[in-house]
Amino acid sequence: MGVVTKTLELKLVDPNVHKRQKLRETRDAYHQALRAAFNAGCETQSAANDVVIEYDLSGYAKNALKKYVPQLHNSYDADELHDDHPVRFTNEGLQLDHQPQNAIEWYIKIPHHEDYHLWIPARANPEQREWLEAVYVDDAEMGESRLFERDETWYLHVTATRNVEDESEASSDERTPIGVDIGEASLVTVCHRDEHGSPVRPQLWADDGKAVRRLRKTYSTAKRRLQQRGSERIAESYGESLWDQIDDVFHRVTREVVEYAGSVENPVLVLEDLTYIRENMDCGAYMNRRLHGWGFAKLHAQIRYKAAEKGIPVETVNPRNTSKACHTCGEHGSRPRQATFRCSNDGCWVGEYQADVNGAINIADRYRSGESHHQSDRASRQKAGDDDSATDGASLTGPQDSHADAETQQTTRGTYAS
Repeated sequence: MGVVTKTLELKLVDPNVHKRQKLRETRDAYHQALRAAFNAGCETQSAANDVVIEYDLSGYAKNALKKYVPQLHNSYDADELHDDHPVRFTNEGLQLDHQPQNAIEWYIKIPHHEDYHLWIPARANPEQREWLEAVYVDDAEMGESRLFERDETWYLHVTATRNVEDESEASSDERTPIGVDIGEASLVTVCHRDEHGSPVRPQLWADDGKAVRRLRKTYSTAKRRLQQRGSERIAESYGESLWDQIDDVFHRVTREVVEYAGSVENPVLVLEDLTYIRENMDCGAYMNRRLHGWGFAKLHAQIRYKAAEKGIPVETVNPRNTSKACHTCGEHGSRPRQATFRCSNDGCWVGEYQADVNGAINIADRYRSGESHHQSDRASRQKAGDDDSATDGASLTGPQDSHADAETQQTTRGTYAS
């Protein structure tokens, strides 16, 4: 296993006039502080701090300057400064959020100055999606970030580091596809076929699905009651504790999924593509709200990065009808109960089958049939005619930008489901 560092590229999506002004103010203040500290000959962090502390910048930018200016003198022996220095932030400066149900999935919180930040939607380099999701679920460590403008478009470059093993060299034909079905009843279900084509070793994390549902229901009920009493801070603190418990379940289950894959010869984990889930599935308003908060994206990301650490490849397929078709004859069936699939073909030997296992086998078979999508192919698979652009957000009325304000710049395609 080796340590790999990569620079992740993000393009900020159409910041409105107010946000562009704030970004330029940050850049101008940073350049002024950088030039002042450089011209003062600051060769230590303490000396640089005495200069940059007077400027209207966030502590993350000031701390980055305190490290960078001495390097210019001591390491690079620079005689002069260029005019196009990016704004640097230390690793704690940025905050990343993922909303896969939106047309533009990523949001970045960018520091402006003390107690003032900007939430802005961003597009990521599609070839780096897996790395970005690793950062989001804390499976990769975020390093220094750099903000700059080029041709009136704003960009962020973020360094990320993680442990990676060499990927298996087996060809796609030699791999054993393991279908991974993520749902609400069973949190995760995995299954694959043996060399004779028979489904073997299905494993379901149904009890964990129950545990997460119980925690979410407890959180929803307690939050509503505490808010009615005006105890917003207690509700927030209580909610964080419950969500930490859910995250612990997610991490344990996804680790066990990867361990399952590691016990199979030449495995490839096959997930449902969240893009297709978001665009093509609709379970009604009530179920969509439930599935929206279920954590599909986080489970996907954790599986991908734990698999990458073990050198296990991950592919995605279109999930359409994977839960409706019979894995034996292909006919559509019904689900008389949440955990039961009933084939409509009277001549099929299956009759009734465990519904989540049936879905996992169909997911694996879809890869076996030759359909798979690398994450870097996502952009090319956007539906023709889709408007993936953001509309201009409303002006801010308070001293701090909000995540909700950034979301008003999105075109939402709908919620995903499995």
